[in-house]
Amino acid sequence: MTQRRLRIGIDTGGTFTDVVALDTISGEVHTTKTPSTPSDPSVGFAEGVRLILDEIGADAEQVDTVSHGTTVATNALLQDDVRDLGLLTTEGFGDILEIARQSVPDGYGNSYFWVKPDRIVPVHLVREAPGRLDARGDEVRPLDEASIAESARWFREQGVTAVGICFVHSYVDPVHELRAREVFLAEYPECAVSISADVLREYREYERSVTTLVDAFVKGTVVDYVTTIERRLAELRPDDVPPFYVMKSNGGVVSPEGVGRQPITTILSGPAAGALGAAMIAGHAGFDQILTLDGGGTSTDVTVVRDGRPALTTEGRVGRHPTKIPMIDIVTVGTGGGSIAWISPEGGLKVGPRSAGADPGPLCYGRGGTDPTLTDAHLVLGRIPPALLGGRVPLDVEAARTGIESLATDLGLEPEECAAGILEIAAWNQANAIRQVTVRKGLDVRDFAMVTFGGSGSLQACRLLDLLGLSAVVVPPDPGNVSAFGLLTVDVRNDEVQTFVSRTSEIDLDELTAVYDELEERARLALDAEGFARDDQHVERSADLRYDGQAFEVRVAAPAGPIEAGFVAEVVRNFHDEHEALYDYCYRDRPDQVVELVNLRVAGVGPITTPTIRPRHEGDGNPARAHIGDREIYVDGRWHEVPRYDRSRLLAKDLVVGPAVIEEFGSTIPLLPTCTAEVDTAGNLVIRTR
Repeated sequence: MTQRRLRIGIDTGGTFTDVVALDTISGEVHTTKTPSTPSDPSVGFAEGVRLILDEIGADAEQVDTVSHGTTVATNALLQDDVRDLGLLTTEGFGDILEIARQSVPDGYGNSYFWVKPDRIVPVHLVREAPGRLDARGDEVRPLDEASIAESARWFREQGVTAVGICFVHSYVDPVHELRAREVFLAEYPECAVSISADVLREYREYERSVTTLVDAFVKGTVVDYVTTIERRLAELRPDDVPPFYVMKSNGGVVSPEGVGRQPITTILSGPAAGALGAAMIAGHAGFDQILTLDGGGTSTDVTVVRDGRPALTTEGRVGRHPTKIPMIDIVTVGTGGGSIAWISPEGGLKVGPRSAGADPGPLCYGRGGTDPTLTDAHLVLGRIPPALLGGRVPLDVEAARTGIESLATDLGLEPEECAAGILEIAAWNQANAIRQVTVRKGLDVRDFAMVTFGGSGSLQACRLLDLLGLSAVVVPPDPGNVSAFGLLTVDVRNDEVQTFVSRTSEIDLDELTAVYDELEERARLALDAEGFARDDQHVERSADLRYDGQAFEVRVAAPAGPIEAGFVAEVVRNFHDEHEALYDYCYRDRPDQVVELVNLRVAGVGPITTPTIRPRHEGDGNPARAHIGDREIYVDGRWHEVPRYDRSRLLAKDLVVGPAVIEEFGSTIPLLPTCTAEVDTAGNLVIRTR
């Protein structure tokens, strides 16, 4: 048997499970995909591993590591069916979830119409515990342990299976929360308990409470899922289960044990992997300012990459729940290949957010779908072939056409007009999501190239190029597998945070050093548990600052090395620069304007060897060798017979002029008449307007 050492990345999406295997000896990258199994995603996971091993003739013994991106935690929240969840908080703070944060989405113009959403825990499942720390962490009243034990018994009687414990000022000293968890679990060991000191050591009681409750709610689901995945891997290699990592929202990976400690960190697992994989691919293609667009079966995820690194935020939300943990700044719109086209009560055509998903899927899948989808519209217009995955998944063209015709009749349109309208609405939905991460944040979208990936991400590449005025669109090889590939490019990463409020002109450097040292040690201990030697670890500092009087802060990098007067000066300079970049003003030249330090952050990084991208052989610029026939597609109000190209036969410097269709195993790129696509040295298709 050929000698191999394989690292496998598996990304479970709503429609397909994508698999990438990297042979670290030869540098070869192998890809495949298999239908997802929504009822039990671990089945699709295990099938993906078996499939990739069979296709390349490898043995399970040759697998070094397996990395996984999952939407289990995300889906649990998006379904918005939060039950059997309780909150234990400080006496006198039982209404914290009702008070919430006094801000209205979309500005004050919406204030008369906005209805506050239901709280994540109803008022009757909130319990208060006597005991109190002050803002310095000093004990004002001792913790009433008998009350904690009584609350545990009460929650069990109420059928509550997960509890978040969040006490006032526990971000300064976790002693009360740690003891409360011990007492609680002694009475009710079957309960999933999360404490805010483990989840978010940061001030703002409401966000900290909700983030802790989200962690508690998803804990059982995520831990059960990860345990099932480990069992599936044990079935493949019973004597020696390969190391297994799960993608985190912050752009790192973590072991199953780490997931158990902080399951909330996997909330945006899959989308984060895609953004990182696209960033690496774009960097090799010569683009460091990009937008990433990950089009899946259910939704489209977009983010901004500047200077080769995706933007991070701690102000994220999943559904209606704020989740104040470090995560890649991703905006999701409910437009994917399975998005259903429907008619609103006002008579207008809509696309999404409801999706046919993987089961039953679009009409053309022939699995019982009843509504026309975006995929059906692409098929009817000839934009995708009549079979997917190299012929493995035949599509029912007539079923798709019948569904589109029925919708078109209700709208008074021809079928082709209706299908084209579905595509146009979907493109505008995606364009608007891109504007949320660019224009709304003061960025000019025309300064960016875009990387499209995911099974459906590249179908609208040409239209988005035109709508947004982008400089170029980059379509990587095997775009449907970029998220799985991204899993192989990331390091193990743990984030630690501690609130530390002080005017920068009054900072006690010894105290600042002590807090950073504690954060760094916590980050290193987490990496110790992941198996990284201290010499292989490195840490990254950052800090949150604001001008005096501001309600929210800006995160900036902080330098390594000794913490001296120059350290604070550099952090303040970074803050002025970042504030100006974000808001187009700063008070750099106003010595009377006070700057406050709010939070200190440390990221501990355990480096993993990343794959290299092998160069594509150079051609003569003529794509004729890849021509595999012609097909009719509907563009600009009429049918065109256009050439079809097999992407695997295209070489570097080959230039395809639209209109045309470029096909590969897991994706199709319809090239409109206004566009050209050139193959670069890494095999990417770089699409530009001609």
